[in-house]
Amino acid sequence: MNDSIHASAWRDFLVQNGAVFENEAVRHFGDPASERNAAAESDVLIDLSHLSLWRVQGDDAESFLQGQLSNDIRQVSERRAQLSAYCNPKGRMLAIFQIVRRAGAYYLHLPAALAEATFKRLRMFVLRAKVKIEPAAAELAHIGFSGPQAESLVAGLMASVPAASYDAVYADEITVVRLPGRHPRFELLAPPARMPALWQVLARQAKPAATGVWSWLDILAGIPVVLPGTVEEFVPQMANLDLVQGVSFTKGCYPGQEIVARMHYLGRLNQRMFLAHVEAPLPVPGTAVYSPDLPGQSTGAVLNAQPSPGGGVDLLVVMHLSSADAGDVRLANPDGPRLQLHDLPYPVPRTSEKEMKS
Repeated sequence: MNDSIHASAWRDFLVQNGAVFENEAVRHFGDPASERNAAAESDVLIDLSHLSLWRVQGDDAESFLQGQLSNDIRQVSERRAQLSAYCNPKGRMLAIFQIVRRAGAYYLHLPAALAEATFKRLRMFVLRAKVKIEPAAAELAHIGFSGPQAESLVAGLMASVPAASYDAVYADEITVVRLPGRHPRFELLAPPARMPALWQVLARQAKPAATGVWSWLDILAGIPVVLPGTVEEFVPQMANLDLVQGVSFTKGCYPGQEIVARMHYLGRLNQRMFLAHVEAPLPVPGTAVYSPDLPGQSTGAVLNAQPSPGGGVDLLVVMHLSSADAGDVRLANPDGPRLQLHDLPYPVPRTSEKEMKS
């Protein structure tokens, strides 16, 4: 049986076990509210097919990626994963990748809605480099699991457990990456033929849940994402990518590097990403937000949003620092629902870097 047939069999397996798909995303396993509640307090198991997985390999793969992405690709190994942005020449993000390495190749994932356009653009710059960029869904499936018992689940699968965020372990064709989260959280990559048995082992403890639940866990962890409504809207620091180890300021040139570095060293950053809650219908990424301190214009936009287990919506929003300090930020229009700002799990500077250094 070839890899593409195995990949189709993996999706069929999920459907047989209650998954309801819409395009590449699992909408639910029969009870969306229960699945969200489980993510808040217990263990959940989530298919990540909504994140398109691509393989970059070849003699020049490392140097090629090093010249295209915001982070230092030389730090990626079978024991260390990484976040990294792909920017346009103005430093605005086209995509954010999570990158892992296994069997000599780099595997990058990002939201499926951006995959074709993003990798078409990347391929334009390969030129004479010895690099191949190809979809990898037929050779690897990936799932996520989170919860109080997630670490013990990894210990039952692997000889060792990744200790810190973005640490990885690789053995017997399985890669496990530890991710930030309110509970221990992991991503697992393995050949599609192996995944049903792994899912069944994990499902003894963890409740299968919708892919939106994984996005909600990312929101609470303060992990930024670029989605169709926010392509080329923000430089990495505006989305806190520098605060979650997604930017290197010492690695050398890449598209937009001069703008990103200038913002870092000269302290010209006036927007950051914040965690918020709102009692309103689910907004789409890119929805504007407003504050009285900037009359007549928006102060920023929604980066990602998902239903909250307790009702309402949890969201990541990029906004001017002055608006966050003012504390009266409204969704969609100046008189819209008011956002309740909450602390992210890492400190967010509320003044510019230049002011902090003076």
